[in-house]
Amino acid sequence: MSAPPYPRARRVRTALAASCATLLLAATGCSLGEPDPDPAGEPPNLPTPSASASAGDQSVVATVLARGLRVPWGIAFLPDGGALVTERDSGRILQVGPESSPDGLKITEVQTIDGVAAAGEGGLLGIAVSPDFAQDRTVFVYYTTERDNRIARLRLGEAPTPILTGIPKAGIHNGGGLAFGPDGQLYASTGDAGDTAQSQDVKRLGGKILRITREGKPAPGNPFPNSPVWSLGHRNVQGIAWDGDRMYAVEFGQNTWDEINQITKGKNYGWPEVEGRGGDKKYVDPIVQWSTDEASCSGLAAVERLLATACLRGQRLWLVELTDTGTVLGQPQALLTEQYGRLRAIAAAPDGSLWVSTSNHDGRGQPAPEDDRILRLVFAGGGAGRS
Repeated sequence: MSAPPYPRARRVRTALAASCATLLLAATGCSLGEPDPDPAGEPPNLPTPSASASAGDQSVVATVLARGLRVPWGIAFLPDGGALVTERDSGRILQVGPESSPDGLKITEVQTIDGVAAAGEGGLLGIAVSPDFAQDRTVFVYYTTERDNRIARLRLGEAPTPILTGIPKAGIHNGGGLAFGPDGQLYASTGDAGDTAQSQDVKRLGGKILRITREGKPAPGNPFPNSPVWSLGHRNVQGIAWDGDRMYAVEFGQNTWDEINQITKGKNYGWPEVEGRGGDKKYVDPIVQWSTDEASCSGLAAVERLLATACLRGQRLWLVELTDTGTVLGQPQALLTEQYGRLRAIAAAPDGSLWVSTSNHDGRGQPAPEDDRILRLVFAGGGAGRS
């Protein structure tokens, strides 16, 4: 695979660490500073930081960028530094930023996707911006209809064109992750839709990670002939991310273990035969597992050697530091525990920060007056997981 499309993350994180001496210092480490100027212009006029937290040697400052959303599910960045955000239940695509408003960043409704049938965990889910957006103005969305889950492409403001249909749907386990890999192909994560037999059947789309072209066809080099399936044996993957050319996914367990897995072409991750580490060589063991009450994570992002996953039931952000070979360094660290309620989407911004959404209006949370929110997180100090 080729190099990732946003190599700025390492430079931004290095610049943040180097500038600690000149920024406001907190007891736990370096606090929030303005991002480096973008080559296209000056940094946005961001709101005042609203909270800080620390875990081990890692500290974070959180700023509320947007308020009053309803179940924001996916976040994908545009070339101008703003982001497209999907709302699961309303079927709306919103643009957040880059312009400012008195309460944060400006929120603009772009359009509502016709045909979205929001129920249970289904609705308008993942979103991905074309790597060639400046030329083709195209985005891709994953959403639930009355008949299925599907992936469609569209130009903003225009009707979507389905490119892959027939992904199984249910009130639970609809998957929904959508992202372009460093190879330029489109990856999607699907759930087993409550039918566990789908996950081990390579001929069915449920319980898989898929890899397709922008036209919805199986991508060249896929492991199974004429199939979009990239990996199988998943229960319900929502978050996917890359550290260089290594792919990772976060997966909901049933009653015992939630997982982060390193995803390899054609491999089987064991569901429903195994939950968590099983020791069976037929299946790939997770690199990290947590009990479901402290995790149940949805979104996943990677910045340099750091994986960050946003958790719903666990109401926290888990940080996992990786070695140069992709193994886990030290112990995962928890941040923001029960500070903002349920956390769902997480995405690495072009400036090296992380954007995270709350999900307190999803029927399982206790929404505060400002919910749901988009947070901007800036890290400083030592790497997560260091002892």
